[in-house]
Formats: sequence, structure tokens, C-alpha cells
Amino acid sequence: MIVYPAIDLHGGKVVRLKEGDLEQQTIFSDDPVAMAQHWIDAGAEWLHVVNLDGAFAATNDNLRVLERIAALDVRVQFGGGLRSSEDIALAFAKGASRVVLGTVAVEQPEVVAQTINERGAEAVCVALDARDGNVTTHGWQTQSSLAPVEMGKQMAGIGVRHVIYTDVSRDGLLTGVNLDATVALARETGLQVIASGGVNSLVDVQNLFDAGCIAGVVIGMALYQQKINLADALKIVRQNNVG
Repeated sequence: MIVYPAIDLHGGKVVRLKEGDLEQQTIFSDDPVAMAQHWIDAGAEWLHVVNLDGAFAATNDNLRVLERIAALDVRVQFGGGLRSSEDIALAFAKGASRVVLGTVAVEQPEVVAQTINERGAEAVCVALDARDGNVTTHGWQTQSSLAPVEMGKQMAGIGVRHVIYTDVSRDGLLTGVNLDATVALARETGLQVIASGGVNSLVDVQNLFDAGCIAGVVIGMALYQQKINLADALKIVRQNNVG
């Protein structure tokens, strides 16, 4: 299982939102590249970088930030506002190892299939961000009629291998990961599911690993509020992987 420290970018700063709401924003750093180096120094091999400005369709310079982070010799899973083949190609050109596709996966699944054909399944992750049992799009502002399992099966059918499941109602609130829904998604779709939203403690990390079917976990607020030490989380996962 892979642990992904989250770096959410808004206005050139590292922030965390509560329930995806820009009005509930906390700024944790003015220097996202330094923050990336901090997590790398703690042992991170992957980073989960989100262009919140892009997700909310705001003009931004976060692709340059992506380029600088990728130059640190770390694998970057990058999403937020990638809604066309051109957007996706530019993210890869700036150093993304894997792109996270949300809105475009709902509205234009053929773009997801094309990207997999061109880049391979390991380079693509689909965001199944859910509120009240349905997938949300456009920065979590629009609710679709699709349930995560339903959409997950559709994505598996076009070659998707990796998905991120976020319970939006828990994101940034430190209320604990939605273990049951995350595990159900993995077992019912056969996808490599990355858990996200609400992760609060090392117990969450351990429980996800113990489920035996979860491929990764994105940790944000718990790291920034020092409820989880990244080195400790990585140690648990690596010891379990060896065992």
C-alpha cells in the first residue's frame, strides 16, 4: 500500500479545505516546493498534488509548481482541472507521473480511454469523489446521478486500473476514513482503490492495510495538523508489506 502526502494548491499556497469548500480554507505554507521536499525527506516516494484553482476553473500558475516539484525526483500524482486531452498532455509534459481525472471521466470517458491507450493504465487514476452516495464533479460542486461502484465498473470496462475514492463529507474534518465504502468499492469493482478523506490517525492507515484490498491512502489534514507522522505511517506500511 502506498502512502500519498497531499499538497493542495490554491493561489500559490499549500492549503487544506474542509468538505471541498474554499470558504473553509486553512493555509499551511507559502512554499509548495519546500513542502514537497519536506515530505520527500520524511520518506515519501509519491506525492498527491491537487490544483484546486484548476478544479474551480480559476486562472493559475500551478503547472509551473508541478514542474518544480517533479524536478525533486519524486513521483507526482496530479489532478485538478484536467478536462481535455490538451490539459492532460501538458500535465505529463510538466512532470506528472500519473494524472487524476474526475469531471472529464464523467463527461467524456473517451478521453480517459484515449489517455490509457497513449500512456498506459499506470499513468491514469480516476477520481470517484462522492457526497451522499453519488459522484461529484467540477470541484465537488456538481452532483452526478452515478454511484461510485457503478462508475467504477464503467471505468474498469474502459481499462482504468487506479481510482481515488473520497468521501467529500469527511474531507479535511479528521473524522476517520470511510472504511466500509472504500473496501466495498475495491471488492465490487476489482480496481486499485486509493482511500482519501477524513484520515485521522495511524489506526486508519492500519485498518486500510488490514482490509487487504486497498492500494493506497492520501493523507492531508492529519499530516499538517501533526496527528500523523509520515515516517510512522510509512513504517507501518513497509513493515506490513515485508511481513
